[in-house]
Amino acid sequence: MVNQNRLFLGSCFALITTAFSFSIRAGILPQLATDFSLTAEQLGFINSMWFLGFPIAMIVGGLVYHTMGPKKIMIIAFVCHALGILLTLYPQILGGYTGLLISTFLIGIGNGCTEAACNPMIADAYSGSQMSKMLNRFHMWFPGGIVVGSLLSKFMTDGGLGWQPQIWLILVPTLIYAYLFWGQEFPKPKTEGVTSIGENLKAMASPLYIFMFACMALTAISEFGPQQWTGLIMSKSGASPMLILALVTGLMAVIRYFAGPIVEKFDQTGVLLGSAVLAAIGIYLFSTQTGAMAYVAAVFFAMGVALFWPNMVGFIAEKVPLSGALGMSIIGGVGMFSTSIFQPIIGNWIDSAKAEQTAAGLTGDEMELAAGQATLSTMVIFPAILIVAFAILFFWQKRKPVQA
Repeated sequence: MVNQNRLFLGSCFALITTAFSFSIRAGILPQLATDFSLTAEQLGFINSMWFLGFPIAMIVGGLVYHTMGPKKIMIIAFVCHALGILLTLYPQILGGYTGLLISTFLIGIGNGCTEAACNPMIADAYSGSQMSKMLNRFHMWFPGGIVVGSLLSKFMTDGGLGWQPQIWLILVPTLIYAYLFWGQEFPKPKTEGVTSIGENLKAMASPLYIFMFACMALTAISEFGPQQWTGLIMSKSGASPMLILALVTGLMAVIRYFAGPIVEKFDQTGVLLGSAVLAAIGIYLFSTQTGAMAYVAAVFFAMGVALFWPNMVGFIAEKVPLSGALGMSIIGGVGMFSTSIFQPIIGNWIDSAKAEQTAAGLTGDEMELAAGQATLSTMVIFPAILIVAFAILFFWQKRKPVQA
């Protein structure tokens, strides 16, 4: 007999593992750079492995969900999470930098398998309005887990603990979800209403889907770019990087919980346009403000990026329904691929900015802050492009409802 509550709780802890791996790894970047003599570009390549493994596993998992089932996919998730965590702790086995690359990739695979298995599993376990409620509660734990992970990372770092104990912390929710899933019967995947891959691909070839595909690449990097580099960029700003990350993700969790009436009033297109404007303001403020004002920037940034991801996926589900689960997986996948590609690019921007500021005569913390803010000012271009794109989409939708 399927124990819905236990499976749901296990899914939540699996997503907390994903959130911990995101927030804690962001928090320990400065320590990794020091211990392994890494450049910002090398840190960017390490970050990119998290975002590369995620979409690969998510897309492949989505394709095989109906044949493999969620149990086998979650076994793969656990193995990859456990190996990735252990290899992060002992990267010297593979030469330090290479070990960190591979360990981060494995954790990304585990995270992608979690998304691929748990989303449809919850949909299979519940029905009607109960299914929507439980899916929303499940997704609360990504930003919610980041809040917890960020605060724990801050307290451990402030308490003089190195990065290794913080990585061990990621293993805690990993073991909990493994225990909760152990020996459980999983719901059988529903097959009714599932369209063929040929129909999915035909729908995905539509101009609207391709347009949103391109926009997803920018919404994802607008969200994950500043967040993943918060620790390194904001460390000299006079504000706590981990508190900023906790504030951003905490607000995101609250906004997502109460998003229903907002989307109902403004529609997904209006929400996406407003989100792009707020995200641009937030990143601009990050690039110009220090001290307490950095927290104000965090509020604007959180209001901007909170509804990007769910409304991009929701837009595809509603406006391009024939793309099916594959279409939604691909949209999510391109977001993660985009973030993966841009991580080393952002790292290179930071290295170049440091060289420029040093040449201008700045040193120490002053140079670090100037370089970080210069990099953030470059990142404003992502939501700026989206403002134009979503304005076009908003007025196009208003003029003529899209049929797909």
